[in-house]
Amino acid sequence: MSEAPPKELQAASEAALEWINATQGSHYEITGIIDAEDTVAQARNGSFELGLVLCDGDVCAREQVLVEQSAEGFRVSAADVDDPLIPPLLDPPIGVRTGWLNTQLDKHKFVVLVFYRGLW
Repeated sequence: MSEAPPKELQAASEAALEWINATQGSHYEITGIIDAEDTVAQARNGSFELGLVLCDGDVCAREQVLVEQSAEGFRVSAADVDDPLIPPLLDPPIGVRTGWLNTQLDKHKFVVLVFYRGLW
């Protein structure tokens, strides 16, 4: 996983993020790109799947979208994900988790974290 989109995927990632936030009514930020190197190779064909790790506060999710290049820019749609190993919600990447914990510790004397099946 890459933390930042490679320059070849920057515009497509931003289009995907905008589409996801608009369709879900969320305020996600990109915190990772899944298999960025393979995706860059697929992007040269004009249509590719893009795996994003997104966080909105203390909620993180993996979204898989289909991106198609067009004359107007990019068309983004939901990709079919049949992999049961990919949970819909994810544990935030370390940088996001640390920031959230620091914010909570500024507000409270202590914080209790509960881990359940890889989620917190």
